[in-house]
Amino acid sequence: MPVRNEVSWTALVSGYLKCGKVDEGMEVFGRNPFRDVFSWTAVISGLLGSGMGLRAMGVFKEMLGCGVLPNNVTFVSVVRGLRLNKPEMARRVFERMGKKDVISWTAILDMYVEMGDMEEARRVFNDMPERNEVSWSAMISRYSQKGNSVEAIKLFRQMIENGISPNSSCFSSAINALANLKALYTGKNIHAHVTKIGMASDVFISSSLVDLYGSCGYCTDARLVFDTIQNKNVVCWNTMISAYSSNDQLDEAKKLFDQITMKSIGSWNSLVTGYLGNEQYDKVFEVFNDMLLSGQTPDISTFSSVLCACASLTSLGKGKGIHGKTFKLGLQRDVFVGTALVDMYAKSGDIESSKRAFSKMPEKNEVSWTAMIQGLAENGHAEESLETFEEMERTTSIKPNELILLAILFACSHCGLVNKGLHYFNSMESLYNIKPNERHYTCAVDMLSRAGRVSEAEKLMMSMPCEPEVNAWAALLSGCKTYGEDEIAERTAAKIQELAEKKSGGYVLLSNVYASAGKWPEVMKTRKLMKERGLKKTGGCSWIEVRNEFHLFYSQDATHIDLIEIYGVLELLKSDMLVRFQQKVDIGSLVNRMI
Repeated sequence: MPVRNEVSWTALVSGYLKCGKVDEGMEVFGRNPFRDVFSWTAVISGLLGSGMGLRAMGVFKEMLGCGVLPNNVTFVSVVRGLRLNKPEMARRVFERMGKKDVISWTAILDMYVEMGDMEEARRVFNDMPERNEVSWSAMISRYSQKGNSVEAIKLFRQMIENGISPNSSCFSSAINALANLKALYTGKNIHAHVTKIGMASDVFISSSLVDLYGSCGYCTDARLVFDTIQNKNVVCWNTMISAYSSNDQLDEAKKLFDQITMKSIGSWNSLVTGYLGNEQYDKVFEVFNDMLLSGQTPDISTFSSVLCACASLTSLGKGKGIHGKTFKLGLQRDVFVGTALVDMYAKSGDIESSKRAFSKMPEKNEVSWTAMIQGLAENGHAEESLETFEEMERTTSIKPNELILLAILFACSHCGLVNKGLHYFNSMESLYNIKPNERHYTCAVDMLSRAGRVSEAEKLMMSMPCEPEVNAWAALLSGCKTYGEDEIAERTAAKIQELAEKKSGGYVLLSNVYASAGKWPEVMKTRKLMKERGLKKTGGCSWIEVRNEFHLFYSQDATHIDLIEIYGVLELLKSDMLVRFQQKVDIGSLVNRMI
């Protein structure tokens, strides 16, 4: 070239860097006599594109040292390089810029959004002199993802009022927020609008609509939307499976799951979560085993769900096996998996293993502390439960939630610390800003009744702002029986009789009261009344684990595949017990005659 200007030098540098020839590009840049902001920006962008973030930032510092101020394009490139590593530096650069366009503002906004610092992101958003659809969409989508659905919808409406047309990402985020709020009517209006403007076929909008209808319990409508999607991606399939699962249509969920040719981890987790939510724990393990056989590696969500199933079945052996798998994959220190392990061991009665899992967690959240405090209380380690609660208050910024305070009241009740328990109960609103619910009142009544302060327990029940639970009446009646408070017992029994007219739980309690007093005709009469009025008590369930398979048994259940063999063995056991009993009777008679 007879003449080379700044454009030709910059084009050559940019070309080398885009082709990955970094050394050649930097050598040409070093000889460039026209090192203006455009050539510096080309080098920074090229280095970032080659994954050389640190070197790009070094060039940026050199640029500033040479007195060259960045333009908007330079700034956007620099923010992308500094986004999650040095946000303070990116902000300083932004503040030093003279003229800032909407792209620069959106870049700094996007940085805070990606960091999850929504407070700072909102400040930047409010200060923006101009906003484009990208900046609106960034805020709406992140609010929706963070669970702040109300704020997401407020911004979406404000965006429409400002005359900005939402893109597909923005529509999708808004519909997801409406799904979280179960705002079906508004969601239908948006569905009609996106259909009118020809965007309903967009795969992301369609998936969000499937989620909306599924969340609101309209699986038929969800399936209609799902069937109209031309190019279904894995998100569409998983969303429809979740819609069926969350609405107790697990057979439909399984049929759909079986149709997926390339199942993702989300596909498996959707089915696992569905079975877990419907308490079909044997199916949870069945799907988990199929997942392992397929070669799919479980993730944090999978292990959390499966460990929850182990906890619900108090299956310590299976839980230990799952624990071993988390070690193999290096997930045992994750806060969600760790919490699930703490809960599983505690519910299975192995409190020492629960404590070990808790102590090894590098990070603990509110749920982790709740699981440990509750586990200690329910396993009879009341004082240690209180110590752990006090440690949480002393060493963390976590505020007690309803479940933690329930566990504390339970612990105080079972170790006789009545005054301490009443202090926590009476301080719930003033100290922790939590209004006591029925379960907290039941614990307080139980605590007073166990300590013989039955009249106080009765007064507390009479002052409750809500209807007392059945268990509260049971606790009060038990205290009356223990401490001979016949007058209060009569009033309590009358209340239980009144409660029995309203719900089956009252009849069950009344039946138990008569049974404990040995009044069997009244027991039979109460159960007959329940039957006549169509009231049913939830059936109890027993289970055993044989060769890694759970067998569940319900009262008068005749569905087990080995029913005949099981009853045959039971008859043998019954016969053997009768023979042994008769032998004992014969021996006893012989001894008496000898005496």
